[in-house]
Amino acid sequence: MIRLRHIAAVVIAAGLATACGSSRELGCDVLFRSEATDTIPYRIPALAVLDGNKLLALADYRHCGSDIGFGRVDIHGRFSRDGGRSWGEPFTLIEGTGVSGAVDCGFGDAAIVADWESDEVLVMLVCGHTIYWHESTTRQNPNRIAMLRSSDNGKTWSNWQEATESIYSLFDESAYGCVQSCFIGSGKICQSRKIKVGSHYRIYAALCARPNGNRVIYSDDFGKTWNILGTADDLPAVNGDEPKCAELPDGSVVLSSRAWGGRYFNIFRYSDEEHDGTAGKWSTGQWGEAAGSGRGNNGCAAISNSCNGEILIIPAVRTSDREKVYLALQSVPLGPDRTNVGIYYKELPAEISSLTPSEFAADWQPAYQISTLPSAYSTMVSLRNGNIAFYYEECDNCCPGGFNMVYKELPLEIITEGQYQ
Repeated sequence: MIRLRHIAAVVIAAGLATACGSSRELGCDVLFRSEATDTIPYRIPALAVLDGNKLLALADYRHCGSDIGFGRVDIHGRFSRDGGRSWGEPFTLIEGTGVSGAVDCGFGDAAIVADWESDEVLVMLVCGHTIYWHESTTRQNPNRIAMLRSSDNGKTWSNWQEATESIYSLFDESAYGCVQSCFIGSGKICQSRKIKVGSHYRIYAALCARPNGNRVIYSDDFGKTWNILGTADDLPAVNGDEPKCAELPDGSVVLSSRAWGGRYFNIFRYSDEEHDGTAGKWSTGQWGEAAGSGRGNNGCAAISNSCNGEILIIPAVRTSDREKVYLALQSVPLGPDRTNVGIYYKELPAEISSLTPSEFAADWQPAYQISTLPSAYSTMVSLRNGNIAFYYEECDNCCPGGFNMVYKELPLEIITEGQYQ
């Protein structure tokens, strides 16, 4: 087991008025800063609520100055033990070696999930020294996938393990050919509240993959083994880029994928037939037809940009009549370009089983703007107190290739302008 090594660093306090100026925000901190004079930038937020009132925030520390494949990248983290009101010292979760061609050259783009029922935490990472989009990155020389585990709520961590073949091999027999390169969309891995087939509640991970866009995989043993959501021939979002997943109230799965000008959405619905005695109706199903969301259908518009964001499905109360409903939240940079990160929202219909991807993609409420600065990737989770923990990239005079990693806590009433609690 690996114990965490703390980083010698000055506690970040200066400049909070720029990123954390609103008195309506309950908690706001710059967790990692990319100063203009720094040579190693921070990027890529990932966030999870652990057992109790504990949070874990992660970020890439990019010695190479860029994505995995260009050299050494480490993962840094910080814990909060009071629900995000204060944060402990930064620490190194895992270091890349920077060795050319090595599987452990770099580790980045963290995606994290903490189990509902135990003290287990799983972090999935891109690793190695290959570039996702480069033609030299192939099935024989792929983007590699690593995982880290904790069984004690993040106090100690296992040595990293490689999961590359267990995931890539799922698609080797696809009618469209094998996956040449892929990685799990950074930020948050979704865990079901409804489906428990094996030892754990099911988790879902959405893959940015080439060719032919997104795929989605799931695990019933908390990442030890993986299965395809659907079949190897399913293409949930052919043009999709970096994706996320969320579970709808009926157990269906919604895919949200990065697209120019907004998002692509699709929905996977499980079959009601009994297919085997173990998994029952949670074993097969089918995807709908992916639908775009942007200015043209009053959707989640990201003006003049394409960027990673986060989707979150939460229960809420409509303030006008005290009716219990479910809301979908989606974060994107509102634009123009990668600026002005915000959160769109929409109320889901009571008859969720009839909701189509095109209906889901259209008619979102105007976004609540989080940032007024250059800002890019974001993730969010629901806190125990019902507020939203939002963790995102924001820059004001940052070093090249870097962002400040900002954490904010927001009541749902603020995001929805009093329409929901």
